[in-house]
Amino acid sequence: MATTELGAALRRWRDQVSPGTVGLPVGGHRRAAGLRREELAQLAGISVDYITRLEQGRATNPSAQVVEALARALRLSTGGRAHLFQLAGLVLPGPDTVSAYITPSVRRMMDRLAGTPVAVFDAAWTQLLANPLYTALLGEWHGNDLNAVWRNFLGAGTRVRHTPESLGALRTAQVADLRSTASRYPADQRLQHLVSELRAASAEFDALWESGVVGRHQSARKTVDHPHVGALTLDCDVLGVAGNDLRIMVYTAEPGTQDAERLALLAVVGTQSLTG
Repeated sequence: MATTELGAALRRWRDQVSPGTVGLPVGGHRRAAGLRREELAQLAGISVDYITRLEQGRATNPSAQVVEALARALRLSTGGRAHLFQLAGLVLPGPDTVSAYITPSVRRMMDRLAGTPVAVFDAAWTQLLANPLYTALLGEWHGNDLNAVWRNFLGAGTRVRHTPESLGALRTAQVADLRSTASRYPADQRLQHLVSELRAASAEFDALWESGVVGRHQSARKTVDHPHVGALTLDCDVLGVAGNDLRIMVYTAEPGTQDAERLALLAVVGTQSLTG
């Protein structure tokens, strides 16, 4: 019964979300005003088949990560998110775990900054949400690479230009920030697993962790080598969300510069493949 109720609730919430409110194109023939399953799958990073099985009651015991992703994609309120966890038979994450909940106010801010590259990260630097322009600027991440610390130590790298010195400073700052997060959430098992994997796979990360550095990843000025519009030197500001421990990363260009022109061009041509 709980699974049947979960499926019915997912279908009802999906029908209530307009594609335009989540940044999806609204043109073309649509049988209903809400999201298609394919669109919900795209927003949540979950396969269409799994969403179908959840809605039809053929899938049971979704993970907390799946439920959290669905709550974000459906833009559920605090109460709606709690209800979704209850229907899934899960306990709502408590204050002793790293929060992946994006508040409605942060959502509204993201909507109003459509012309600015913006992404939201949790306290462990896992990307929770990115607007199309951020993805067009820096690329789309999946799996472990959604975590910025993992990506910079073990992933394929990014479009951000680095010298050996600047990359070393970034990695040191990320380890320091992650260590601060670990001290605030000592019971978070996903965070413990991330740290354990990084320590096992990267000698540099392990040495920095053992050094005991503590601090925060700060704002900086970065040059992004984009494959289509060229190099953009942008200000990268990291903003904190009081009471939720989220990090909002915002890239902006100085007005009247070539960087601003290239960012404006990217806003036109770079997001077409993402929304088309």
